[in-house]
Amino acid sequence: MPIGRPIPPLALSVDERETLERWTRRRSTAQALAQRARLVLTCAEGKTNTMVATELGVTPQMVSKWRKRFVAQRLDGLLDEPRSGAPRQIGDADVERVLTLTLESAPPAATHWSTRSMARHAGMSQSAISRIWRAFALQPHRTETFKLSKDPLFIEKVRDIVGLYLHPPEKALVLCVDEKSEIQALDRTAPLLPMRPGQIERRTHDYRRHGTLSLFAALDAATGRVVGTCQRRHRSAEFVKFLDHIDAAVPPDLNVHIILDNYATHKTLRVHRWLAKRPRYHLHFTPTSTSWLNLVERWFAALTEKQLRRGVFRSTRDLELTITTYLETTNEAPKPFIWTKNADEILATIARFCKRISDSGH
Repeated sequence: MPIGRPIPPLALSVDERETLERWTRRRSTAQALAQRARLVLTCAEGKTNTMVATELGVTPQMVSKWRKRFVAQRLDGLLDEPRSGAPRQIGDADVERVLTLTLESAPPAATHWSTRSMARHAGMSQSAISRIWRAFALQPHRTETFKLSKDPLFIEKVRDIVGLYLHPPEKALVLCVDEKSEIQALDRTAPLLPMRPGQIERRTHDYRRHGTLSLFAALDAATGRVVGTCQRRHRSAEFVKFLDHIDAAVPPDLNVHIILDNYATHKTLRVHRWLAKRPRYHLHFTPTSTSWLNLVERWFAALTEKQLRRGVFRSTRDLELTITTYLETTNEAPKPFIWTKNADEILATIARFCKRISDSGH
């Protein structure tokens, strides 16, 4: 005679097997539910509870429990039963009211709602308002800026410049050129208080100005190397001097494609004459209001973050020395900025954004 309790027979329909296998593969499935699905699938192979427990690394009691639950309730038996607890005090109508107020109104004495002002207005707790906003990814205290180009040749210019990044021409250099104008040499009115355990670095809020510099820079898109010079002024004459500096720094047998913005100093008669004498140079202008297309702007951002924003400069000479040192450090181990999106992806993103703001009702 057989020894022990009889094992309930377990057979799966086609739909049940597909559902269980989907639960085991789907990333969003809870781990407990995925484990129960694997357990039932293994039991359906005709194995005993002990064999299933050994194979899946669980206890025989657990296998027995979920086998019985599945036989009695099928797929519903594998789901967690409702837990006891206090009933909801904030209903769907209350959540909808908070969302409508947040998105379609403003408090009388402010431009946007805070959790406290919304809590007072809606008659809820501040923590409840915070939970609702987090659930719907609402952050009324934050704002960002945007700028859309009105350049009539926007699409053509985007395709031209992105094409240079993704498919640079052979036997040619692609240089991203721009100026960071009027960099201020700022000195604090009192010495810095350095960082120490329990205290961040402190500085006075006021400062003394010691003049300004303009940095002309050309970033090699392929290698990440940067050619740069500092000038006291920012005119067409200084830009032509920088072009001479580039011409002396790049190999003479290569064509040079220069990406730059539409600043007036880039289009003067003096610049046209310089280019006419050097046919290997080709200018590619970014669309208006699209400085993000010029990779050298990313290098300027790194310079500002690492050297300029917290720097202390007692003269323009100190400022120029700091910039020159950063240039040399960059070129000792250059790393290019990798452009990843093609022109079609960029234009599609902009199209979606334009459609979203045109449908917003504002």
